[in-house]
Amino acid sequence: MKTIGLLGGMTCESSLVYYKRINELTRERLGGHHSARSVMVSVDFGEVEPHMERGEWDRVLDAMLDAARAVEKGGADFLVLCTNTMHRFVAEIDREISIPLLHIVDATAAAIRQAGLKKVGLLGTRFTMEENFYKGRLLERHGIAALVPEKEEREKVHRVIVDDLSRGVTDPAAREEYWRVIDGLAARGAQGVILGCTEIPLLVQPRPGRLPLFDTTDIHARAAVDLALA
Repeated sequence: MKTIGLLGGMTCESSLVYYKRINELTRERLGGHHSARSVMVSVDFGEVEPHMERGEWDRVLDAMLDAARAVEKGGADFLVLCTNTMHRFVAEIDREISIPLLHIVDATAAAIRQAGLKKVGLLGTRFTMEENFYKGRLLERHGIAALVPEKEEREKVHRVIVDDLSRGVTDPAAREEYWRVIDGLAARGAQGVILGCTEIPLLVQPRPGRLPLFDTTDIHARAAVDLALA
């Protein structure tokens, strides 16, 4: 089994899910008392998040590069960024490390294509929804179009992630607001919705008769186990 390298802390809530899910899936595949070979380096989100909000992306990149190098030095065979937003730095990270990076967009796109869908909604941080690193890769590499909520809704989705979910808070009112946003994306032609922040699945789960949801945390964890056991 290859050693999975996890860059965590963005936030600890979703990093915990990654670690648990990867080990559950490994045990399911190998049986007995097996667990995954892994190494995790976790950043302090309290130090990183203010730089994100102020647009100081050079400072955020420095933290990501330091952590990625540490993961490689820890003996990882490949890198998993336990966050959607930080995939904006994939090119920079690839240049600094010699191990491959398992891209969350590629894993998610594979799940969407397997479901036979070509147009999906995208929920995530403001950065993930508004910048092109996520939507662009979906379209250019995989032929999948991504719709995002309107500006006011994007801000609501973002604030719930940063103010609540990053601290482990799940508010039923926020859950219903998210579903209103999802229903709005459905009305615009979305065939499914990417939960494109690794904390969102803590709040939103599938509902009968509504759009299918693509849980990027679970999808990415499954892809990591597949690669580790390949």
